Amino acid sequence: MSRTSTESISLVPITYPESVALPPSGESALSLNRTVSKGEQLDEISKSRTAIVVASVTFITGISSLLAGLVTVGTPTIARDIGLDSSLLLWPASIFSLTCGCTLLLCGSIADVLGARWMYLAGTLLQSIFTLACGLSQNGMQLIVFRAFAGIAISFCLPASVSIITHTFPVGKRRNVAFAAMGGGQPIGFSIGLTLGGVFADTVGWRWGFHIAAILNTLVFGLALWGLPKKIDEDAPVTWSRLLYEIDWIGALLATCSLAMISYCFATITSSTDNIKNPSTIVTLTLSLALIPLFIYWVGRQERLSRPAIIPNSLWRNKVFTSICINVFITWGAFNALENELTFFLQYVKGISAIETSVQFLPGPISGALTNIAMGLIVHRIRADYTILIATAVSSVAPLLMALVNPAWTYWSCTFLAIFLNPIGADCLFTISNLLITSVFPGKTQGLAGGVFNTLAQIGKSVGLATTAVIAASVTAQSGEDVDSPKGLMTGYRAAFWYCFGLSGLTFAVSLWGLRNIGRVGVKRD
Repeated sequence: MSRTSTESISLVPITYPESVALPPSGESALSLNRTVSKGEQLDEISKSRTAIVVASVTFITGISSLLAGLVTVGTPTIARDIGLDSSLLLWPASIFSLTCGCTLLLCGSIADVLGARWMYLAGTLLQSIFTLACGLSQNGMQLIVFRAFAGIAISFCLPASVSIITHTFPVGKRRNVAFAAMGGGQPIGFSIGLTLGGVFADTVGWRWGFHIAAILNTLVFGLALWGLPKKIDEDAPVTWSRLLYEIDWIGALLATCSLAMISYCFATITSSTDNIKNPSTIVTLTLSLALIPLFIYWVGRQERLSRPAIIPNSLWRNKVFTSICINVFITWGAFNALENELTFFLQYVKGISAIETSVQFLPGPISGALTNIAMGLIVHRIRADYTILIATAVSSVAPLLMALVNPAWTYWSCTFLAIFLNPIGADCLFTISNLLITSVFPGKTQGLAGGVFNTLAQIGKSVGLATTAVIAASVTAQSGEDVDSPKGLMTGYRAAFWYCFGLSGLTFAVSLWGLRNIGRVGVKRD
């Protein structure tokens, strides 16, 4: 794709290998607009090719989320069939997020050198293979290992998908719609997975969920191989020199090791809150935190020497970039934690079956789909700061309702509204934050930009799930009630719902502080 347009945005993209120059925080407005100079024209892409690109990036994220939903609902049945130890019940779900979250930055950097299209195709093919392998697993360890490899495979795809969108649609409404569709694939896929997981577990068997997902994933691979524009990977030839010198390998290694250990700690805590006292958990968490200042020193050194830095320190001096990153981290944690606690509430407090739980979650994907369609159509017409504030306020009603709910009340009194409202904030933020974050990184590092966004989301999810699990378990244990009784469990869940409400309030406060007057995003001006 020819990139002959000039940049005209107040949040200046970073450039490599030169140092970063960002505007001072407190700019009166932020307008993410690409200005097309007179006499210059952007390459047009046909509607059919647009549909292929949008469908490819949407379905690949949707299928990975569908599998997460299948595993969430089907874990009890899966554990019974393959002899998964009770201490490992949450690992088929958490290991996927762990391996994905800690490899996204590295995969995004590699995609910028090897090419987003080939990186995406490789990840899609690998995800098909490991998804099929999950369905063929004969014991718990095999399932956990294959889910781990599937997490790495999707980390090939997610940053590459962002790069594919930004290179195929440099400006305009199609870019906004593509990001919105990609965002919609996640909640919709997860909710469909929740629904099908309950159905498969009680009928043809849980393995068919993985088999069907592998078939769909292979179809997406074929569609992408045939239809993704080859120009995406034509910026520069791949050489050993580029692989060696255009990627911040040491920074990526430091970030990957730190994120891997942090994710592991939070995954073990989510599995059992007692693990927080284990010496191995304490040591691992300490080492992961010790790597953070080392990482900051390294990328600062890279900037001073005008060398590639995986996430330049100077980016964090910009209030808008910092605020949007904080919001992504918090919002994804609150969104996934609330969905998880809602699942427990319905099954362990209300006492309904897996299939009934799946059906009652259906308002979630409907809300997510409507939100993302609306965002794709109107994001360039409305102020981003107002949108985030309103969406966050609306979504904050969901945990508030559940914190106040009486378990004896009907589904329609509170739970329905909570499930329906919960995705709105995350889905609005998905489109806006992708447009903001990708605007900071130059065209040749859009894969890394996608890696930054998805890493924040994945790590936020892990932290959100772990902290809510600790809060719920601790409050239940101190309640004086039977820890396995609906009443005792509800005491802990209510505390977790208040915690999620507090996270929503924190997101609102960060938006007020850092995102004021940023204006509209995704606007093309001729």
